[in-house]
Amino acid sequence: MRTRTSPAFIDFEASSLDLIASYPIEVGICLPDGTLHSWLIRPHVLWQDWSQSAEQVHGITRGTLEAEGTPVSEVAAHLNELLSGQVFCDAWTFDSFWLHRLFRAANTRADFQLESISMLLDANQVRHWSASRQQVIKRLGLPVHRAANDALILHRTWEEIQLFAVDDEPLHGRSRQV
Repeated sequence: MRTRTSPAFIDFEASSLDLIASYPIEVGICLPDGTLHSWLIRPHVLWQDWSQSAEQVHGITRGTLEAEGTPVSEVAAHLNELLSGQVFCDAWTFDSFWLHRLFRAANTRADFQLESISMLLDANQVRHWSASRQQVIKRLGLPVHRAANDALILHRTWEEIQLFAVDDEPLHGRSRQV
């Protein structure tokens, strides 16, 4: 399912890693052209879970979300306005849970389909992903565990990892260096 055109990427930060009680607190997207969007998400009235250890990782307080967060319905509407088709993430189990929780609280459906980034990669690219990602993080110098930064890191790593793609077509006598 590899693609030559750049895909859209999405990343979530959450109240904790508890896949029963947690909820999304921030979502960031990187569009195919590299444009970034992100929203802090005001907790829905039923969302009470909070992990101090998660807060230490992402640096977002519940008070900040309550004061500055965007309502779930507005975040869902923005995502549906900006995204279509397949959108890729690097932690499908968690991200799909948080995406579902966001759209359920907004009482609407996502107009796009969440997929694992592994669907974009061949075996050689999978082998090089982690090292390439670390190089991108170092080069960009951005803090990780903020949704827009992490979506941009996915986008840039995907661009870089294209150098490691195994062509589906024979090279017809040409040599290729990786």
